Amino acid sequence: MSTTIPFGPSSTAADVIAGVDLTGRRAIVTGGNSGIGLETARTLASAGAEVTLAVRNVMAGQEVADSLLADGLKAVSVAPLDLSDRASIASFVAAWDGPLHILVDNAGIMATPELRTPEGWELQFATNHLGHFALTTGLYDALAAAGGARVVVVSSRGHLNGEVLFDDVMFTNHPYDRWAAYSQSKTANVLFAVEAARRWAAAGITVNALAPGRIRTNLMRHIGDETNTAVPDRFQADSTDIPWKTPSEGAATSVLLAASPLVEGVTGTYFEDCQPAELAVPGILKGVAPYAVAPSNAARLWDLSLELLDTVP
Repeated sequence: MSTTIPFGPSSTAADVIAGVDLTGRRAIVTGGNSGIGLETARTLASAGAEVTLAVRNVMAGQEVADSLLADGLKAVSVAPLDLSDRASIASFVAAWDGPLHILVDNAGIMATPELRTPEGWELQFATNHLGHFALTTGLYDALAAAGGARVVVVSSRGHLNGEVLFDDVMFTNHPYDRWAAYSQSKTANVLFAVEAARRWAAAGITVNALAPGRIRTNLMRHIGDETNTAVPDRFQADSTDIPWKTPSEGAATSVLLAASPLVEGVTGTYFEDCQPAELAVPGILKGVAPYAVAPSNAARLWDLSLELLDTVP
């Protein structure tokens, strides 16, 4: 990148959006009713975007939307979306009408017990990757119609702890490990951004992935707080002394990629702390793993995802 980005780990979503006008832009934020999804949605709406909160719990989502509207934001709506349910995704896509300028694939689950969808798919891979894959590819025409649309895929530094297990992505033959499953799904998020960026460049759609940082949100509901011994050492702060962020600080990179003119045209890149990430150094929980940006892995995952979802390219 030739443009210097004047934001970093302590920048907030409000810092990033300052001076940006999103009037006339339409945005979807999955999981937009809590945590960094809520902060992302709030910030985009504050800049004039028409924001749809795509959420599993519509009642909770409507309460959030009503609160944002009461705060003076003018265009916030709610639509049902269960990323682990193919029918729900298909219904959401079918109901969308018109162009889509910004799609933030934000929702996710972490370190669940061994749970499976009706298809037998491991729930973290099915929700964090396959659900967003189906949603985003299903909305391709709407994104292409927008002219210069942006897709933002929320991954995690947790991707550094595990590749996609292409020989057994659903843990059919391997003993289930909830942290390995989480890492795999977050690596898949990055690989999806890499391949979508390549495939969709001609349509003017940019696709980037990011790690939001360490934020206390309900994503941690299956493990407790940061003192919980169920969290492996490799997921704790290491020698880089990664600080905890507020939700607004955690949403800053999502907002940067969704709306800032500073990253206009940037695609297929993994960001952290509002900056393009360097390749990771083994043993340090920072940067992007080489296997998560390998074109061969990205293409292989795309093909596998199409096969699993029985969709067309």
